[in-house]
Amino acid sequence: MTVTLAHIWRHPVKSHGREQLSQVTLQAGQTMPWDRTWAVAHEGARIDGSEWAPCANFSRGAKAPQLMAINCQLDEATEAVTLSHPDRETVTLHPERDAATLVDWVHPLMPEDRAQSARVVRVDGRGMTDTPFPSLSIASIATHHAVEGKLDQSLSMQRWRANLWLDGLAAWDEFGWIGKTLRIGEVEFMIEERITRCLATTANPETGERDADTLGTLKTWGHQDFGVYGIVKNSGAIRSGDKAQII
Repeated sequence: MTVTLAHIWRHPVKSHGREQLSQVTLQAGQTMPWDRTWAVAHEGARIDGSEWAPCANFSRGAKAPQLMAINCQLDEATEAVTLSHPDRETVTLHPERDAATLVDWVHPLMPEDRAQSARVVRVDGRGMTDTPFPSLSIASIATHHAVEGKLDQSLSMQRWRANLWLDGLAAWDEFGWIGKTLRIGEVEFMIEERITRCLATTANPETGERDADTLGTLKTWGHQDFGVYGIVKNSGAIRSGDKAQII
């Protein structure tokens, strides 16, 4: 069966919304353009914002599930981001220049017993991905369906916050790709490692409520992993519908 790139997603503000694309141009050794460009550091973060930092420093869906229900749209020319949430009024802002507005907007979505959002950081030259190396996350629709089947529950694919979704694989095929090269369209990716998942995936991206034991379900397969991280090996464009294959 032909394997294709079914969906492309980016997340301009880490853990604060997602946006679907039809195509994207990637640069060798870099994260997806405008993916996790900004991140919201919480009041307990011990970082200066000048370099990559682990996800524990940021407001995120694992600790604040309501963040999972944010959608966004980015105007690349102005760097303005429009954020929407079922329980908040839609707002358009520049994440850095309007950082105080962003922090105020998200405050009602943050649990009172968690470190509160405090400031916005941006690292020149790369997105604030969950890996210390510049990565894209790649997931399989078949594996998603396998989790749904085990749970006996329909799930939004946006629980996993993957950049690239592939269709036409057998479930869990992607775990055999570590150390191999995946070609999508004209771009090659070195597949580095599996993605270990957190509590963010238990929250419904439509409501922000935790309503599915995704982690417990993954553990029935003997792990807590879903998807893989890839590094862009050569610059080029990828588009929805492009063929994908291990080479």
